[in-house]
Amino acid sequence: MNKTQIFEFFSRLAEANPAPRTELEYGNDYQLLIAVVLSAQATDVGVNKATRALFREVETPAQMVALGEEGLKQHIKTIGLYNAKAKNVIALSEILVRDFDGEVPRERDVLTTLPGVGRKTANVVMNTAFGEETFAVDTHIFRVGNRTGLAPGKTPLAVEQKLEKRVPGPFRRDAHHWLILHGRYVCKARKPECWRCIVADLCRYKPKTPAPATKAG
Repeated sequence: MNKTQIFEFFSRLAEANPAPRTELEYGNDYQLLIAVVLSAQATDVGVNKATRALFREVETPAQMVALGEEGLKQHIKTIGLYNAKAKNVIALSEILVRDFDGEVPRERDVLTTLPGVGRKTANVVMNTAFGEETFAVDTHIFRVGNRTGLAPGKTPLAVEQKLEKRVPGPFRRDAHHWLILHGRYVCKARKPECWRCIVADLCRYKPKTPAPATKAG
């Protein structure tokens, strides 16, 4: 895609959804961080089901430490890799209490030192909690970036760096939300729904999926 096409690509996504946001449920920055950590290799729907009761009980790192690893496991045992995630959540909560007065740091380099927090998680927190122009490349954004030609790359970091260079100013704050939602609901992995895609004419994906045949009668 050239610059004009990229601007048009995001203009259409923005017009269709002017105020995109994460589908994870949370009440404060700390709960957002925990929800994103738990969402690794899990769906937002599954995480939300597990955290609704948890977040009624736990709003701060100190409360999470008091709940303890075994107590946390009882809340999140429906989520994949819950044993390792529980261990990381308690450990990062202890660090937040000890070193950050219970506050979530804003800097990527600091966030990624926390147990269970990688670059993608840090980028989500920086963008959603603090309004930073970051691009959190998950499987959906990786697919959309490559399939459409918007930001091709062989690794998530390569796609992130392409987005960093190519996304125009007006769209940088919300770009990763638009791309995630587009990948989740339209540009799906196995069968993209090209017939209802509002940016299909800008996309370089050749084998466009036709609309499903309607049943007669």
